[in-house]
Amino acid sequence: MSELDLTGNGILFSSPAPTKVAVAAVTEITVEARLVARVRAGERDVFGELYSRYAAMVHGILLARVPRAEVDDLAQDVFLSAYKNLGSLRNSNAFGPWLAMITRNRAMEFYRREKKTEELPDEIPIRASKLAEATEILDVIRSLPDAYKETLVLRLVEGMTGPEIAERTGLKADSVRVNLHRGMKMLREKLGITERS
Repeated sequence: MSELDLTGNGILFSSPAPTKVAVAAVTEITVEARLVARVRAGERDVFGELYSRYAAMVHGILLARVPRAEVDDLAQDVFLSAYKNLGSLRNSNAFGPWLAMITRNRAMEFYRREKKTEELPDEIPIRASKLAEATEILDVIRSLPDAYKETLVLRLVEGMTGPEIAERTGLKADSVRVNLHRGMKMLREKLGITERS
């Protein structure tokens, strides 16, 4: 209702102060959240779809952190752990970041465990030069800060785009872009590659 105010020169109408209305935030339910709900409802085979969507991300995060020979076994451990602990996931829309956290924790756990040693055979086959070069570059990437090495491996090894990395890991797209740019710059410097002008 408007208030009426009589002044010496005329009538002034004024509206009441606007009232605040509480509006509930609407959260979009992602495809992953729907898949998680189906797995929780007992459709165990649907977990394979989650695996297909996130296998490259898990592989890339592990590849950035542990020896190549251990990646496949650890990736299986990560997905098994995710499947067993799916009930503890609070926000189904955050499946990707949750899985990335499990992956990072599993990589750290790998280094905490005591390793059994094996003797090397007397004759070790000589690796092909491309494999040796790729291994050398991967070792250089692993020496970079975590934020850079993870995004670089996901981009260069797993072939994920910047937006895919952001979506799957829960990072902001701008952060991924900056991490890729800075990581590539550091990688070039460490490899002695100069940028063209």
